[in-house]
Amino acid sequence: MQTPIPAPTSTPAPVSFRSAFMFWLKLGFISFGGPAGQIAIMHQELVERRRWISERRFLHALNYCMLLPGPEAQQLATYIGWLMHRGWGGIVAGALFVLPSLLILTVLSWIYIAFGDLPLVAGLFYGIKPAVTAIVLQAAHRIGSRALKNSWMWGIAAASFAAIFGAGVPFPAIVAAAALTGYVGGRVAPDRFQAGGGHGAASHSFGPALIDDHTPPPEHARFRWRSLARIATAGAALWAVPMAALTAVFGWQHTLTQMGWFFSKAALLTFGGAYAVLPYVYQGAVEQHGWLSAAQMMDGLALGETTPGPLIMVVAFVAFVGGYLQAVFGPHALFLAGAAAAALVTWFTFLPSFVFILAGGPLVEATHGDLKFTAPLTAITAAVVGVIANLALFFGYHVLWPQGFAGRFDWLSALIAIGAAIALLRYQRNVMHVIAACALIGLLQQLA
Repeated sequence: MQTPIPAPTSTPAPVSFRSAFMFWLKLGFISFGGPAGQIAIMHQELVERRRWISERRFLHALNYCMLLPGPEAQQLATYIGWLMHRGWGGIVAGALFVLPSLLILTVLSWIYIAFGDLPLVAGLFYGIKPAVTAIVLQAAHRIGSRALKNSWMWGIAAASFAAIFGAGVPFPAIVAAAALTGYVGGRVAPDRFQAGGGHGAASHSFGPALIDDHTPPPEHARFRWRSLARIATAGAALWAVPMAALTAVFGWQHTLTQMGWFFSKAALLTFGGAYAVLPYVYQGAVEQHGWLSAAQMMDGLALGETTPGPLIMVVAFVAFVGGYLQAVFGPHALFLAGAAAAALVTWFTFLPSFVFILAGGPLVEATHGDLKFTAPLTAITAAVVGVIANLALFFGYHVLWPQGFAGRFDWLSALIAIGAAIALLRYQRNVMHVIAACALIGLLQQLA
């Protein structure tokens, strides 16, 4: 039996801003695996290996980030960077979590939209589309297994599914109704609206950390009304000035202006992860504005799954394709149009996350565990399960009947989807491995 290695007894040396910068840059390029994988990487690097922060403080920060709309892994990086090196530390950590993904997705989006009709690319995406359907189904199962703990939660999930599938109720209205249900339910039946997921208390010690269990909050992390007002004002200006400039230069109805407005709203609806907001993005980008097709949306989700960074970065693909196809800068600057749209949408999508962390970190920590705040979020998460189930059903329809119900049933796509679902749900296979295998099958089918 192997003797366990004793934990170190000395506190690590202080970390310079440059060293932290290099780590956050590295993290931006290796943060595969969705939020669970990204959080696991940060825990291994920051808690176990480098000991920049203790496990208890790490989980405390994570619990806070999970209460917010937006990508919790990116917000967690921002939070730890802020604790260590003030505001600029948080901005650098959060930005470097996103920028590599933006650059990679911009290039891949251009290859997809410019060369997607080539047999090689078409074959790859033929196999990927059924895998995406299985991935969304897995997301519904994963969130549902955590959130649907009692009949109340099942009822909320069923109601949200019926609302969006049967009546086409907009996603924001579903979120608002679920939040109101949670607020009332938290008062009427509080035991039914306790958070079902989350992260518990720390149970391991990896030695003293720079930010340890009993390390007092640094001076810049103490709550002050003046700091809150200053950051909130700066955040509002960083949103309002670009929106005003877009409106003044292009007009309110222009594609870029509408993208900025639409994804500003989407950024505030990402409770429960990226899959929660995808139905809203689909409703707006595909059905309302026509920036891309349903099939292209599925291809973008596959690209988002196979690149580093938050899955919500699929919005960069949506924006690139929309800007490219709409030729917002004219027919001779299509790549520039797509790249500008992707960068613009990334700005509006992630700006609220930085404001939430930098302005709300000292304030909201005091409300953690308060049922008045957690019960509405618990109900929203349950509603998200029904919405994601509807999205899986919608994707499945487009994959299995690509020409509509009047056309032929695609048996090969059905077999690929079933195989991918079994691999993900039964055998817990890696998402990227499943996508690669399905893409290979699609390529072989194309070449046959």
